[in-house]
Amino acid sequence: MQILIRKAKVIDPQSGFHDKVVDLLIEDGTIKNIAVGIKAKADKVIEAKGLCVSPGWVDVFADYREPGYEQKETIQSGLACAAAGGFTDVLLAPNTNPVLSTKSAIQYVAGKAKGNAVRVHPIGSASQNAEGKDLAEMLDMRANGAIAFSDGWKPLQNANLMMKALEYVKAFHGTIIQIPMDTTLSAGGLMHEGIVSTGLGMAGIPALAETIMVYRDLELLRYTNSKLHFTGISTAGSVAMIRKAKAEGLGVTCSVTPYHLALTDLFLADYDSVYKVSPPLRGEADRQALIAGLKDGTIDCIASLHRPQEWDAKAKEFEYAADGMAIQETAFNVLWHALKGEISIDRLIEAMTIIPRDIFGMEVREIKKGEAASLTLFTEVGNNTLAEANVVSASRNNPFIGQKLNGKVLGIINEHQTHLNK
Repeated sequence: MQILIRKAKVIDPQSGFHDKVVDLLIEDGTIKNIAVGIKAKADKVIEAKGLCVSPGWVDVFADYREPGYEQKETIQSGLACAAAGGFTDVLLAPNTNPVLSTKSAIQYVAGKAKGNAVRVHPIGSASQNAEGKDLAEMLDMRANGAIAFSDGWKPLQNANLMMKALEYVKAFHGTIIQIPMDTTLSAGGLMHEGIVSTGLGMAGIPALAETIMVYRDLELLRYTNSKLHFTGISTAGSVAMIRKAKAEGLGVTCSVTPYHLALTDLFLADYDSVYKVSPPLRGEADRQALIAGLKDGTIDCIASLHRPQEWDAKAKEFEYAADGMAIQETAFNVLWHALKGEISIDRLIEAMTIIPRDIFGMEVREIKKGEAASLTLFTEVGNNTLAEANVVSASRNNPFIGQKLNGKVLGIINEHQTHLNK
């Protein structure tokens, strides 16, 4: 099968065609030719005003809930979200039931995703059943496809266990992923602790609950000389500590969510549980620090922290409502709407393509002749509105449904698989 992409601006800093407007001919999953004015009788022609093409985007942390919570999301509906959102590769959280804590669990997820346009990369749990007591069989899971290790939504609280996990993965150059949150300090909190929480009379989660964990884990990283990735960082203090640690040469990387870059705790003024997330939405000063961190490279990449919840889980008193946003299919639009004018499209695409592949040892994807096609097609101009009728997630806990946002994702080409949005 031949696919011809016409007059597309290449955004790939590692490619010799970067920033050039060219045609691309894809034949049987391989980039056959890149040039201006390609003439070919292709089976499919793709063209659009302001069309851009980049290496396939990577989401470094998402939760598809299967097995165990299929009423919230399934692997298939989650993969549909990823494809609609322009992602060719997704790292999946281990917090399923059963937990992704064994090689058979890793194989199950990989098997369910087989043949899809989006590649799944399971994250194995760092501790057995993500209980934070004993190390899981990480080497066994690694041999069967686990790309990294984390207890996901249940961050490792035991410092000794975290130290052992960091030491263990050194044997195979692995990476530990941590959502930095001290649960003894965040216990009972419903939102960011600050002026807004005080005015609303809601129990707050102090920034200290995050920064104290970042500090602890950086010290453990310094001691073990291993590799650590913080995902979902949300405070200015975290950005400052990670920036300093990188300058010292520590093996630390981090990612941020679209909603922490776009929203603040002010959106909780009406007690709308769709904005209840973990880590919580912070203040404007924190949001600006996150943008600055992404701009200067302190923050390496993007994690959607896509966490679908069924209607019943959100439509209840705020105190009892579940955390999370099912945001993956609007992630790029939210990012570009919030960041346009703040950072360049080149920097954003680098954070969604090249850097996450380097951090997690994934196969390099470059736009050049003879390379396997792993491409995302999008525009940075114009806008897009996701209508509720077009949502592909099994859940609707996405506050951006119905909003007009900048940019548009046209689809993905991933070797022999193609998904184009309507």
